This record gives sequence, C-alpha cells and structure tokens, in this order.
Amino acid sequence: MSHSRRQPLPNPLTVPERALPDLPLRQALRFEPGRPLADFDPAATPGYPGRGKSDAAELTDLIRPALDQWQERLFADGKERGSAANSVLVVLQGLDTAGKGGIVRHVFGLFDPQGLRLASFKQPTPKELSHHFLWRIRRQLPEPGLIGVFDRSHYEDVLVVRVDQLVPADQLDRHYDEINRFEAELVDQGTRLIKCFLNVSPEEQKRRLLARLTDPAKWWKYSTNDVKVRAKWPAYQEAYQVALDRCDQPAAPWYVIPSDRKWYRNWAVAMLLLEELDDLAPTWPAPDYDVAAELARVRSS
Repeated sequence: MSHSRRQPLPNPLTVPERALPDLPLRQALRFEPGRPLADFDPAATPGYPGRGKSDAAELTDLIRPALDQWQERLFADGKERGSAANSVLVVLQGLDTAGKGGIVRHVFGLFDPQGLRLASFKQPTPKELSHHFLWRIRRQLPEPGLIGVFDRSHYEDVLVVRVDQLVPADQLDRHYDEINRFEAELVDQGTRLIKCFLNVSPEEQKRRLLARLTDPAKWWKYSTNDVKVRAKWPAYQEAYQVALDRCDQPAAPWYVIPSDRKWYRNWAVAMLLLEELDDLAPTWPAPDYDVAAELARVRSS
C-alpha cells in the first residue's frame, strides 16, 4: 500500500475510505532500532480511523472482503506458479495474555483454512532440542500461495533462552545473526514477513490473568507458571528490546502493536496484513484453455 495519506485500494478491492487508517500502519507501527520499547504506549491506537471500541467490529468487517479476495488470489497463484509464487508469514510474539490466540481466532478465524498454515511453538520437545533451533521452524513455513501464522516463533530462542540463561552468551549472540540470515533467505525466496510484537502493559496483563482465574470458562488458559514468568517482566522487556534492535531489517521489519485494547490489536494486525497483500497484489492465473470453447462445450453438454 502506498504511504500516502488514506490511499484507497484499487478496484475491485476497494475499501471504504472511512475504514482506512489515517496513516498507513506499516508506517505508524514500524519499530525503529534503538528506540526504547518504554516509549511505546500499550494503550495507544495509532492510525485508527474510528471512535473507539464501539465501531471496531464494523471497521474490521469492512476490510474483510478485500482480505478474503487477496487470500484467494494468493492461493490461486500458488497453485498456478508453484515455488515461484509468494507467501506471507505473520509472526506473533508477546508475553502471556498479549493476545496471540485472540488474533488467531478473531483475525484469521474467518479465513479460508485451506489457504492458511497455523503453527504454535511451545517448549521444544527432546527431538526438537536434538536439532538446530531453526529446524522446527523450517518445518512449519507456509508453502507458496499460503498465509502462515506463527503463535510464538524462532524468537523464543533469543527471548526465553536469554531470560533463563539456557545457552552461553556467545551462542545466544550467534542466534541473532542466524535469525537475520534465515529471514533474509525467506524474503529472497518470496515470503513476505509481518513481525508483530504485541505490546501489553503489566497492569493489563494482571487484569487478564485475574479474569482467567475468576471465570471457570477461562481456567484452562491459566498456568501456574504465569506468575513466575510475570516476575521476570523487566528481563523479558530487555530481551525483546535486544531482539527487536538486532533483528529489524528493511525487508523483515518489526511492528509494535499496542495490545492493551484487544479491539485495536485485532484491527491493527488485520490492516497490516491487508497493506502487505495490497502491496504484493497477487493476480488471478490466466487459463490454459480456450474460455469461449469451454463455455460452448459446457452449454451443449
């Protein structure tokens, strides 16, 4: 999407102007290496064109038709061109309660599942630990024509690993460089990366953890380890700062998503995806048959 103010999408994927951000989100939410994460307000709503939560669902619905058609075009292009086609990978990173699962459910839940590849990366299994840390990541990459979504990602190996001091410092330092080379390789092969740091405040995280404990329907979301991880908040903020500083590249940038307001968080990720797909602009494959002749055959059948 052009970085001009309120640039409408081209027909036939026109989105009503009132649903577009005041400033393209790839510009408004772009992380700048060296900028302290403490400068980013987790409750902010940069670029949001609406009045607040009351119209968030409507504004999100207004961009869904364009998202749906872009996804179908991307999928069709993958079927037609195979390994020459593009793919998109959305990386969701954030502390507990930041909203990774919520984004998967509310943003990607209405997509055509055949065009999606979802992967969630928990604590590595013994088998995964026996391989290079990127081994399990490579196995879950979206194929050409697909949109991939990572609930946590390869960044766990410079976040949890750093905070809990699981590897020597020199090995950790190599991980940043390996991640940069890995992501550069993905981009060169045609994958568009949308890396989202879901920035939630400690106060909001506490409210969400309490909400899980006071609602039996949410007990399954709670882990007794959550409070232990919460106690390491400063260490995790430092780890994220280093990860974003070290692994922000022009072709694989980081976006800081204010995540205290769930409605804004969901809208923002959907809009980032729309901007990326609009920029990619996959087209319908040309038929390898005579359309007029086939129309005649079907009509006479």
